[in-house]
Amino acid sequence: SPDEGWQVYTSAQAPDGKCLCTAVIPVQGTCSRDLRSHQLRQLMEKVQNISQSMEVLDLRTYRDLQYVRNTESLMKGLDSRLKVAAESQKSLNAKSFQELKDKMTELLPLMPVLDQYKSDTRLIVHLKEEVRNLSGSLLAIQEEMGAYDYEELQQRVLMLEARLHACMQKLGCGKLTGVSNPITIRASGSRFGSWMTDTMTPSTDSRVWYMDGYYKGRRVLEFRTLNDFVTGQNFVQHLLPHPWAGTGHVVFNGSLYYNKYQSNIAVKYHFRSRSVLVQRSLAGAGYNNTFPYSWGGFSDIDFMVDESGLWAVYTTNQNAGNIVVSRVDPQTLEVLRSWDTGYPKRSAGESFMICGTLYVTNSHLAGAKIYFAYYTNTSSYEYTDIPFHNQYSHISMLDYNPRERVLYTWNNGHQVIYNVTLFHVIKTSGEL
Repeated sequence: SPDEGWQVYTSAQAPDGKCLCTAVIPVQGTCSRDLRSHQLRQLMEKVQNISQSMEVLDLRTYRDLQYVRNTESLMKGLDSRLKVAAESQKSLNAKSFQELKDKMTELLPLMPVLDQYKSDTRLIVHLKEEVRNLSGSLLAIQEEMGAYDYEELQQRVLMLEARLHACMQKLGCGKLTGVSNPITIRASGSRFGSWMTDTMTPSTDSRVWYMDGYYKGRRVLEFRTLNDFVTGQNFVQHLLPHPWAGTGHVVFNGSLYYNKYQSNIAVKYHFRSRSVLVQRSLAGAGYNNTFPYSWGGFSDIDFMVDESGLWAVYTTNQNAGNIVVSRVDPQTLEVLRSWDTGYPKRSAGESFMICGTLYVTNSHLAGAKIYFAYYTNTSSYEYTDIPFHNQYSHISMLDYNPRERVLYTWNNGHQVIYNVTLFHVIKTSGEL
């Protein structure tokens, strides 16, 4: 119920990269000036409509003016010919008459342009009257609501900024309710692979890491920016001391976490020092295609990062092949706590973590959907039905980046991202 608190849906789908929010405000937080607020909204809509009309007029006027300028020389030539014909009708022979007629025909398209100018003139008169009415309405509302001096307005803005900042802190986590259509960034590499950005560094760090193939690989390409990745330029190469298995790698705070080939050993490789900082065995974890995802590819161990830290997803014989979710210490690679989800890993297409919840797709092929969710905070699960458009029909890597709030995917030799929509309920107190 909206009475319980703010209900906020967030989705990073804006073209400029900003987060979009839709809020359902609780009843007790509604504005006491509903009537005036409604009138202000109506006025804003009118202003928007007028602005759009003015833009259309501006574009049309610019286009027509260009046409008139292009026909200016034609009009001048026609004018001189008409003067000659008027002064000496004898010189107007059949050939000259036909040329004059052709020139007139060329000017015929000018007629609808002039008619449009007449129509636009009437529209401008109407818009002027609308603006005059709007100005009067705004003055009346301002007088009734009262005006604030600059200092008071400044204080209100500062308070609002503080409350917005506090609100954004609360928006860190939410429940997945939707996944956008895929956005293809690049088509490169083999059918299987992994690509990612750092899940923790500041937004100014836009490096992209690229790992082609699903086993025995050691070469990691580091691109300076996403644009460099798209064009395939400005990269450096890291040669790992141990080959990787699968595609479940993740970059977290400047280090790569991956599964060492033909073992259940987790490796932490630091890019700046180009060295392995630590490696540790995940006790009992299957490896070497013992418990992979449905697509195979040595995908037994899958590392992930969400808002709460580093995770490892795998399974063991003791868990009868069901997915195990483990919180992992990023410094020591020690398992802090584990959960048995009860979901068979071989039946999963791929999986990813958001806000401590494991989301599992039911297939790696076309027709896949997000089918299962396991909540580590309550040790409970539910079956879901969230559409997931698998554009290239074979997903071999799927990871969530909490810094960007997007899903990174390797789909049949295509590097693809998805925006996600999360649902939040925020408890509030006091008048808004």
